[in-house]
Formats: sequence, structure tokens, C-alpha cells
Amino acid sequence: MTSQCYLDSAQAGRLAAGCSSSGELSPATPRQTATAEEKRVSTFTSVVSNMDGFQTILKFFMNQKTAIGYSFMALLTMGGERVFSFVAFRCPCSNENFRYGLVFLFSPAFVLLVIGYFLNSNTWKLFTGCWVNPRKIFPRGNTCHFFYVFGQITLNALVAPVMWLSVALLNGTFYQCAMSGLKNPAYLHAVCHSKSAKCFEELHKVACDKSSMPFSESDELKQTLQAQSQILGWCVIVTTALLSLLITCCASCQSKVSHLQLKFWRVYVEKEKEQLEQIFQLYATKLSDRNLKCFFENKEPEIIPLPAFQAWEDASQLYSFSSSKQHYSTIHRLVEERQKGTNEERETILDVVDRREIP
Repeated sequence: MTSQCYLDSAQAGRLAAGCSSSGELSPATPRQTATAEEKRVSTFTSVVSNMDGFQTILKFFMNQKTAIGYSFMALLTMGGERVFSFVAFRCPCSNENFRYGLVFLFSPAFVLLVIGYFLNSNTWKLFTGCWVNPRKIFPRGNTCHFFYVFGQITLNALVAPVMWLSVALLNGTFYQCAMSGLKNPAYLHAVCHSKSAKCFEELHKVACDKSSMPFSESDELKQTLQAQSQILGWCVIVTTALLSLLITCCASCQSKVSHLQLKFWRVYVEKEKEQLEQIFQLYATKLSDRNLKCFFENKEPEIIPLPAFQAWEDASQLYSFSSSKQHYSTIHRLVEERQKGTNEERETILDVVDRREIP
């Protein structure tokens, strides 16, 4: 009797074609081997294709990181404004309405402005050491450079406060509370025109629905204040958009280099910044490892080349791209000038040697 294949029914069904009469698996045919190889190649190709697609998506988001960052900031601003409106804001409905509403309208904007200054690395490049050496922010022959750089920092820091003001004004809650407490006679006559006499006395209670005026009149006043707030909000948005366009156009029109070279400069600055962080980590790790080993093992420290104090000072300066000198960063300028100085020194030494050799 021929031996049986000791397999369960499911495996026997799948491998019935591979069992011989002696119960052994028959060797794979060339066609089956080719099919398996094609399947492996197809699987590998699909994995590579998926990876390429992922890299394309990642590259797109990296290229659009500024727009994504601003969008994320706008969402955070909207969320923060809603939280302030529902959780922290309580209009007092008294003579304090004006001050209370303005505090909630402008204080978060001021805090966001300070945070914008604080998080901008150029702020610390500009002001670090300025008390000891004022020439760092007001260099000789280029006194306006400070105001130019500080203006760029301020424009970047103003993005979040402008978003806050726009969202808060479009919502209208803070403005409605503030302006209902304004006691300016001209404003009261403009708002309470063709309204009852109680409007002049109880306008500050409208925001809380506590006035004794008819509901239709009170609701109309609330809608008027909200409409004013939204008009101001859209004015802020439109004005900001126009100013941004004008500043961008003026900067582009005054540029002395081409668009492609400016694009290359921005890419270079980003790459240098990324690699600089990696170099910091690398050399800091080397130095700390050397010091700890020498301390615990009582060894003589090996020399690790590091920039001199003046080199750190020079590399920390802010740099603006210039068409007259093809330097794309402060470090690039220092390296090129050092190389130029080395070449000039070598030429001077060679000239002296040549003069000595001439009889």
C-alpha cells in the first residue's frame, strides 16, 4: 500500500497536486518558480511605489509648510477665541463694559505679539550681547540695518495678533460688550438714533439682555453692534492682505537678484540650519564624551577643534543676501573670507621667498 500524506483536509486540498504516490512533495516546476518570482517582484514593486507616493506627499507638505503653519495658527486662534468667549468672558453689563471688552480684545493680541518676538530666533541674534557691544545692532556705516531686521521680525510676529483681532471682531462678542459701555455722546446719538430714551441709559445692559427696552429694540441694538464689529474685522483682514501684497511686491521689485537665485538662497538657508543643528549635536556629544572619560579615567584630553570666541561672535551676526558678494549666509561669508585671507597670506609668503631667491 502506498504511504499517505499526513496532512489535514485543507492542506491536502491545497497540496494535492504536489503529493506523489509515495507521499512526498513533488519538486516545483519551472513555471511555478517563475510565477513565485513574479509575485515577489510585483510585491516589491508595489512597496516601492507606495514609498514613492509617501515621499511625494511628504515633499509636498514640506514645500507648503509655511501655508500649513499659518493654517494651523488660524485654527488655534479660532479655537482660543471660542474658549475665551464661552469660558472666561463674562460681560459685567455696567460702566466697566468698555474697559472689560477692550482688555479681552487686545490683551491676547499683545501676548501673541510678545510670543511671536520670543519664538523668532532672529530676535535673539539681533539683541544678544547688544548691551555689552551696541555696535552689534548699530554697526558703523549701516545704522538702518537694525530697523530693517527688526521690521522683518515684527512683521512675522504680527501674524498671530492680526489673526486674533480678525477672529474676535468677526465673532463680535468682545466688541459688543466694549462699545455698549462707551459713554461718548456722539456715539450714543449715532447708535440710539430713532430709539427710545432708555437706550441712552441702558445701552450697557443690552449685551446681557437685562435692559427694560422692548425685545425688538434691544435685539436690533445687539445686531447693530455685532455688524459694526464684523465690518471692522473684515477691514482688518482686507487691510492686512493689501499691505502684505504691497510689501511683497516692493521687496520683489527692489530685488537685485533673480527669482531662481532667491529660491536657491532660501533652500540653502534651510539646509544649513538643519545641518547646523546636527553638527551642534555631534560636536557637543564628542566634547562631553571626551571630558567625562578624561575625568573618570584620569587621561589627558585629546584636542577637539572648535571655533574661537570671535568666530562664534562673527557667525552669530544676521546676514542679508547681497548681489555684490555671492554669500548665502553668515557662515558662508566667514568661510569664503577666511579662504581668501589664507590665499592672500600664501601669496605674500611666496612673494617674500621669491624676492629672497633673486640675487
